[in-house]
This record gives sequence, structure tokens and C-alpha cells, in this order.
Amino acid sequence: MLIELPFMLPERTSKPRENGITMVMDKGLSVREAEDMIHTAGHLVDFVKLGFGTSLFTNNLKEKIKFYHDNHLNVYVGGTLFEAFVIRNKFDDYRKFIKSLNLTTVEVSDGSMEMHHDQKCEYIRTLASENTVISEVGSKDADINIAPDAWAAMMQKELQSGSFKVIAEARESGTVGIYDPKGNADVALIHKILEKVPVEQIIWEAPLKSQQVWFIKHFGTNINLGNIAPNEVIALETLRTGLRGDTFHQFLP
Repeated sequence: MLIELPFMLPERTSKPRENGITMVMDKGLSVREAEDMIHTAGHLVDFVKLGFGTSLFTNNLKEKIKFYHDNHLNVYVGGTLFEAFVIRNKFDDYRKFIKSLNLTTVEVSDGSMEMHHDQKCEYIRTLASENTVISEVGSKDADINIAPDAWAAMMQKELQSGSFKVIAEARESGTVGIYDPKGNADVALIHKILEKVPVEQIIWEAPLKSQQVWFIKHFGTNINLGNIAPNEVIALETLRTGLRGDTFHQFLP
């Protein structure tokens, strides 16, 4: 039960929402751990990503997915698993795998392999015909630098191909893609992307508190954030609403 407050907080969008999204990274939670997260913070979570290939090794996976779905959370397997199928020419098997888990949300990425962007967009179009597609732009390899104009162009094309949202890559470490090796935001890259792509169309991976703070301060309470740890969901909500020291002065009257 939420507590009634005698003062105003910044207005948060309500579920189901297209803006102000919180995407949680599930790296192998048990069913009991998933239940605990939902009972505590499920009202604040929009998407759950079963990170990278963890879904292949998680016991009682279908039970956990059903529990997420029963509590109105969108679930999908990580893009690395999509790539693992594709690089072996097993795209049709990937589609069968998704259906076997009763998943209707999918992630399309190319962060671990080379893929012609036109081919990536074709995968998006194919999957979008019967799924909600979230695509990811950016490499997991810190040595691969993508020009800002290329980031923006790829995001635009993927949205046009049918992606519901595009993810800005950072990995679960938060030290690649839109961040430098120390986890600091690449401000020039982010602003260059936003010259071409509306901020509400992007989910920014932000596993570190400092990164969450940066985005909330610059783009407001309803910025889309991803790769949030299950035990950090409520803490993130306090950042979003100015109830933590880092953003305390951000939303005062």
C-alpha cells in the first residue's frame, strides 16, 4: 500500500506506459526471488530482461515467466541470446524458442557480433509482425567506437523498421557504449543522438546510481532507464521523485 503524502512529488506516468519505463535485469533470479521483487516493487517495473543467455540455465523458467506475466510485466530474453542463435543460422529456431516460453517481447541486438544493419532491420520487421520488439544499438566491445551520427541513424532506422523502443548500449557494467570506461556519460554522443531521436523512444541502460542520477537531472523523472538491478528498483524511484539526496533539489516547487 502506497503512503499518501502531504506534499507534491513530480508526476510519474502510470502503467502501462510508453515513457518513464524501468527495465530490470534478471540475471538468474529464482522464482522466490522474482516473487519477492514483484511483491515489493512490481508496480514500478515495466520490463524484465532475462539477461544474456541466463534463460538457458534457469530452473523453473516457465513458472517464473508466467509469474511475471500474471503481474503485468513484459518479459524478454537478452539480445546476446538472439545473437547466439543468429550467428549459427538458427533464426527460425530462435522464434520457436521464444514461442515455447510464451514470450511476446523480444530484443534484437548486434553488440557481440558483426551484422549488416539492413539484415538487423529485416529481423526487426519479421519479429515485429507478431511481437513487441526492443532493439539495441551499440557494441559490447569497448574498442569499437561508433560515430554519433551512425548511432542516431541506426536508431532511426530500427524504429522505422518496427522497434517499440531502442536501447542505448552500456552492458550490465555501465562502462561501454554511451559511457566511458569510468562509467561517466558520453555527453556529446547522447546529445548528438537526441538531435535525431526523441528521448522518449530510447531506453538508456543505466546500471549505476551515478548514471541514473545524471539522466534524471538532465531529462526529468520520466526518462526511460534500463539494466536496473532487482534490489535497486525502489531506490531508483526515490531518485526519480526527489526523495534521495542526489536529486533532492531537482523537483522542489
